[in-house]
Amino acid sequence: MTSPAAPAEPQQRGLPFALAAYGIWGFVPLFFKLLEDVPPVEVLAQRIVWSLPLCFVIMAFRRQIGEYLAALKDWRVLRLLLASSVLIALNWLVYIHAIFTDHVLAASLGYYLNPLVNVLLGMMFLGERLSRLQAVAVAIAAVGVAILLAGALDTLWISLTLALSFGTYGLIRKVVPVGSLPGLAIETTLLLPVSAAAAGYYVWIGDGRGFASGVEVSWLLAAAGVVTAVPLLLFATAARRMSYAALGFVQYLAPSIAFLLGLFVFHEPLKPAQLFCFLLIWTSIAVFSFDMWRKMRAERMVAVA
Repeated sequence: MTSPAAPAEPQQRGLPFALAAYGIWGFVPLFFKLLEDVPPVEVLAQRIVWSLPLCFVIMAFRRQIGEYLAALKDWRVLRLLLASSVLIALNWLVYIHAIFTDHVLAASLGYYLNPLVNVLLGMMFLGERLSRLQAVAVAIAAVGVAILLAGALDTLWISLTLALSFGTYGLIRKVVPVGSLPGLAIETTLLLPVSAAAAGYYVWIGDGRGFASGVEVSWLLAAAGVVTAVPLLLFATAARRMSYAALGFVQYLAPSIAFLLGLFVFHEPLKPAQLFCFLLIWTSIAVFSFDMWRKMRAERMVAVA
């Protein structure tokens, strides 16, 4: 008689969701380049407006409307999700601006830095310890950021804003006691009043670039809701099923795809300071990845023993 299969490790249970989320995010610049004539604030507003109906459809299918309503009545949950909603809105707006202004490389650098931000946040707020190799990785990355201060200051704010806002967002979503989908629905609900007002304003002024200016643009803006909700839902699910450090490890997929798009598809120039910074970040990632691989291998050996 065979023994029952052991439950999947947390990393294994969350890994498919993380790979799907970061894979979609990696190719997102291709989608938003189609909307670069639309004001970034309008794109952000439309993303939020069209995300909420999709969330409700999925929640109804999964019978999670009750969880959504219950969380709305919990002030502690609502307070945390209000903070996370502001952070993710800021992240989206800066990312859209980066794509529209041909700074995809700066955006990709921000998401390369994000896993190291995750490690620091995990150490500061979740009690996770920073190993010696992780400390070395963070130090190398810090040198890379210092180089950008000297030679690419005009885009450094993009990289740092994206890294810090998304890192803090992920931390909040990991600790908030609400499911992935209801949490996302509450975030979009909280952002809806301002977003609807902004979307209505741009339709009212009718500058001929945004929603209602043409069938193609209108459909693309509506589709932005799907592009927003689906990977974010996948990410929130992964964040609750994986260790925070392991989640950061998978994140290298998205900035790697974005880096290649910026260099070979959008033909952005790579400044010397950016090149040196990327080399240091990749070195930092190699050190960090080796340390993560070593730890996960040791944990598997202990589990087998």
